[in-house]
Amino acid sequence: MALQVAVQMDHISSIKIAGDSTFALLLEAQARGHALFHYTTDRLAMRDGVVFTTIEPLSVKDEAGAHFALGAPRRVALSEMDVVLMRQDPPFDLAYVTATHLLERIHPKTLVVNDPAHVRNAPEKIFVTEFPELMPPTLITRDLDEIKAFRAEFGDVVMKPLYGNGGAAVFRLAADDLNFGSLYDFFAVSFREPWVVQRFLPAVKHGDKRIILVDGEAAGAVNRVPSEGDLRSNMVRGGAAKPTDLTDRELEICARIGPSLRKMGLLFVGIDVIDGNLTEINVTSPTGLRAVKRLGGPDIAAQIWDKIEEKRAAR
Repeated sequence: MALQVAVQMDHISSIKIAGDSTFALLLEAQARGHALFHYTTDRLAMRDGVVFTTIEPLSVKDEAGAHFALGAPRRVALSEMDVVLMRQDPPFDLAYVTATHLLERIHPKTLVVNDPAHVRNAPEKIFVTEFPELMPPTLITRDLDEIKAFRAEFGDVVMKPLYGNGGAAVFRLAADDLNFGSLYDFFAVSFREPWVVQRFLPAVKHGDKRIILVDGEAAGAVNRVPSEGDLRSNMVRGGAAKPTDLTDRELEICARIGPSLRKMGLLFVGIDVIDGNLTEINVTSPTGLRAVKRLGGPDIAAQIWDKIEEKRAAR
């Protein structure tokens, strides 16, 4: 069953294909004979309740520097598509929220992956708090007294922006860290929203595991180990991807959150787990597909397309 697939993403010329999960999905869709169309969020428009964009036919090749070709642009109603992949990168700001509102107008007749309403309603660092029993102690606030009390209770903590991404502005504060006042002032002037404060997990030096779930089921994982002298394990920050298996605790976490993900239409999700502690549920533009496969794990892009085709056929 050939599908008409529109991909809402950062411009394909800007991506690094070696580790890009959107590119993995594009390669798999093309191999299955689906027709691919490319557009960026700045081309979205809605007139009289109908959502339009300018799309370009897209073909891809797994060759750095020559990885894509675009055809002639044309304006279409997105409701003409069978599937829309919502794959633009964060930040999760009002532009991102607006895109979810527009795509909500065409879903579910056109299958949007992930469900745009639930992407909007499940910011990664807030949604995860629905499962406090799986998490390290976590505080969301910008109140100075609350943060001081949390630090007094737990000592070493990590402080990060609530809507940050890619490991940006993530800081560890030791119990006696004299930089706390300056860091608080920096956050206060830089971010209007609350911040996340979590108990520091020393085992992060051994890795922050990215586990990918497809329609609520654990599909594969990669262990991201921070580089020497860095707290952050994100691969864009120099973290090294290592092969890994899932522990019983990690399987328990997946089983606990999986039904909620499935019910919400969050088909492609990446969770972050440190030493058996769930820290984030990533639903906006999860990564890790190519790293898992490169390290000998399963082809999760194929699993995702199996599910998309199954859901389209059911409609």
